[in-house]
Amino acid sequence: MKSISLLTILALLMGLGQLTAQDFAPSPFPDRIVLTWNGDPRHSQAVSWRTNTQVPQGTAEITVAPDSPHLEESAKSYPSTAELLVQEGDSSLYHTVSFDNLTPGTLYAYRVGFENHWSEWFHFKTAPEEPGGFSFIYFGDAQNDLKSRWSRVIRQAYSSMSDAAFMLHAGDLINRTHADTEWGEWNHAGGFVHAMIPSIPTPGNHEYDRNENGELVLDIHWRKQFNLPLNGPTGFEETVYYTDYGNARIISLNSQEIVLNDSSRHRQKEWLERILQENTQDWTIITFHHPIYSSSSGRDNEEFRETFQPLFEAYGVDLVLQGHDHTYGRGHNLSTGVSGKPGKGKGPVYVVSVSGPKMYELTTDKWMDRAASETQLYQFITIKDNKLTYRAHTATGKLYDAFYLVKDNQGNNSFTDEAASAIEQRTDLPPRKLKEKTPAELEEYEKVYPKQQ
Repeated sequence: MKSISLLTILALLMGLGQLTAQDFAPSPFPDRIVLTWNGDPRHSQAVSWRTNTQVPQGTAEITVAPDSPHLEESAKSYPSTAELLVQEGDSSLYHTVSFDNLTPGTLYAYRVGFENHWSEWFHFKTAPEEPGGFSFIYFGDAQNDLKSRWSRVIRQAYSSMSDAAFMLHAGDLINRTHADTEWGEWNHAGGFVHAMIPSIPTPGNHEYDRNENGELVLDIHWRKQFNLPLNGPTGFEETVYYTDYGNARIISLNSQEIVLNDSSRHRQKEWLERILQENTQDWTIITFHHPIYSSSSGRDNEEFRETFQPLFEAYGVDLVLQGHDHTYGRGHNLSTGVSGKPGKGKGPVYVVSVSGPKMYELTTDKWMDRAASETQLYQFITIKDNKLTYRAHTATGKLYDAFYLVKDNQGNNSFTDEAASAIEQRTDLPPRKLKEKTPAELEEYEKVYPKQQ
């Protein structure tokens, strides 16, 4: 057996000491491949990817997906637009391509790269010409431990619904603004899923910091990594926008700007009212990060609620999908005071959810008809004609919450709660929280959330 010198051991130990995080450095090969839309999902598809700066020009190739392996023979090439990202002395290039003139309801194959540095071939399917049934996946905050703990959630969701039309991310995709390693983990966790199912993301508070003048600054990766619609108000590019898919309009609001800036709140309100007035889609879904009704203790976004909830009620918004509170809550038709009772109305169903591992305590100001703590979740939402079906699942795939809406000819929804078919509600306090509670506080909590047997 060969002996190992002391210097070799020291070198190994020094090297191990530097391995505190995975190296997500760029290379000539494409990575961080993400599908989004910046146009009509029936006729277009946007894709972005990253390389190092040795690859000044990128290319995307696309063809109607064949059964043969000879994809290159029929592929059309698109040159990319590249943007440089410099952070802490490290440089990378983000490439974007928008495929256009696509045929609705068609399965396409594409790859991205340049010369001898190509990705694998991926598939995506354009939206159908005429509205039909479709499903999508909704994730609350991913945020923390993205590689180790969020990865199982997005992969479980994909394994159960690989034909989802898109994935909706309700903010706080990462934890530290501008942290390239965290974006590396987010992309690693989703892997090829991001390259095959388009994302509709909205920013959260962790996608923002402030500059030396105290102004809110969006994460430097956001607009380079996501190629999103530019149909929002000036100054909120690719954070406030809408996408029409099938017979639904999906709207993103920038709630970080709303809750911290009066001017931003009113400008977004004016834009949203116009977009809702012009909306001819059967279903309207709005996503943003900070909840209208908070599901976690010690939180309340009163000005946000007072400004925007009247619009949601007046224009018949059907579903509001939120994050931020690191708990789960779902309540129905709050404005009419019939929460949880089957009936008709134009008030939205409000949902707060969390997909990552960071957990908070449930509020005892209980507006929810279904709640959860200490539970990672993902949600499937299916729209077919005049019916919207909602299913929330735990990280292991168990059904946790369910309801459906049926819309009549006047635009009113009948709400049916199906949570009784799901597993028992998970609201018990974890041991670390039990230790923090006084007997009186514990009694108060268990009045609202009786201890499970």
